[in-house]
Amino acid sequence: MRFSGFSTFRAFLSLCCFIPFLSVGQEKPNVLMIYVDDLGYGDVGAYGATKIHTPHIDNLAAEGIRFTNGHAVAATCTPSRYALMTGQYPFRKSGTGVLPGDAALIIDTAQFTLPDLFQDQGYATAIIGKWHLGLGDQVEKNWNAAITPGPNEVGYGRSYIFPATADRVPTVFMDNHWVVGLDQDDPITVSYVEKVGNDPTGAENPELLKMKATPDHGHNQTIVNGIGRIGWMTGGTRARWVDEEVTLTFVDKAKAFIREQQGNPFFLSYHATEPHVPRMPSTMFKGKSGLGYRGDAILQLDHTVGELVKELKHQGVYDNTIIIFTSDNGPVLDDGYEDGAVTELNGHDPFGGLRGGKYSAFEAGTRVPFIISWPKGIEKGKVSDALVSQVDFLASFAHYFQVALPATKNMDSQNIWDAFAGKKMVGRGELVKSSGTFSLTSGPFKYIKPNKGQAVAKLTNIELGNSPKDQLYNLADDRGEKRNLAEEQVQKTEELKNRLEEILKNK
Repeated sequence: MRFSGFSTFRAFLSLCCFIPFLSVGQEKPNVLMIYVDDLGYGDVGAYGATKIHTPHIDNLAAEGIRFTNGHAVAATCTPSRYALMTGQYPFRKSGTGVLPGDAALIIDTAQFTLPDLFQDQGYATAIIGKWHLGLGDQVEKNWNAAITPGPNEVGYGRSYIFPATADRVPTVFMDNHWVVGLDQDDPITVSYVEKVGNDPTGAENPELLKMKATPDHGHNQTIVNGIGRIGWMTGGTRARWVDEEVTLTFVDKAKAFIREQQGNPFFLSYHATEPHVPRMPSTMFKGKSGLGYRGDAILQLDHTVGELVKELKHQGVYDNTIIIFTSDNGPVLDDGYEDGAVTELNGHDPFGGLRGGKYSAFEAGTRVPFIISWPKGIEKGKVSDALVSQVDFLASFAHYFQVALPATKNMDSQNIWDAFAGKKMVGRGELVKSSGTFSLTSGPFKYIKPNKGQAVAKLTNIELGNSPKDQLYNLADDRGEKRNLAEEQVQKTEELKNRLEEILKNK
């Protein structure tokens, strides 16, 4: 059920649909958002990678605008996805940390979302791929019946997803509200508290694994497709997907959705699983990159981009489709499996010269590949250093459609449409990002709030940005955050520190 003013607001938006927001005769553009998982700033050729070839992603950059200062708002997936959907910083809502696979939906169904905006403009909306924002209204749920609320209740007319991450149970597809391939005689039970059923686990039956887990990451519970997962499940034998077929399935569903629109405008969120663990790409990509399964997964991702673009062209809608390509956070190498990501790195730098990575307050945690192409509306081959973020898509597209967003306390999304479209090289003035601690980027300066957490994550070997002292960096000449200027520039440090505290307190 939406908030009480939602119907009135939608009626207002319906009237706005009759206001011409484009020149007479020009059609509304389709929007394809390719939102990927754990891809680093240096993982694609357009951002400097030389050890791996990503021609389809690179071509998107050549066809549009490549941002060198584009960010997720968090260094992990769930909070970044929450901000993308709602236009709000995730710290404003409790429970927006990385979710278990059985979590309840964390987006209030009364909240106006990015897909809501497109639906109200007459777009067909769909999400295909990873979700990881929770399902249902409680943790205890019946996986053998319709599960609601979910993506369909927060703006998507069509959803074909897996619930959380590929390394978490339940390892099933969901078509709208239902598990695909469900057999009522083999009911699914899921637990993140204790073992359920008699399925083998990575801890008890390591001899059954085709990909070993690295110690202490938690990937030693129920084995599915020869891979230990986080969490326990039993039942649903016919419904469980095979890792090597996950991406092929999602791509097929995405292409079918594009074909079905027959010229009607659509907003398609394609949420890829690559290169998140477990990295188990299709056989056609295994061993092709020379960089282990992580590199192979990136090749599979690039192929996916090519397939989606090919379908757009085949349907004759490519020129008027806005394609957004970006990642939910930065890279991590060893994230729980022995997959060659570390041992077969072979000189590749996923971090692109940045410090930190996934989970980190340093730049590699949130500065990610960020590309927007639109042959009909964006000049080709542009490069912009404007500060832009995924949280701004909601306000920016609302501006494009010439509609006002509903009055919402602490709407963090800003209209930076001109930056996204390459009309201006200036984006937002400041950006708050979260990981174990918080940071504030303002102009060329970045301030990191003191935190008593560990400086380096032992399991992933990533510098987390935690320090008991204030940190201040000038990213204009120190993008690698090597020189802490906090003691040299006390006034600037205090200015950003006070500003960050003001933002964090204003919930």
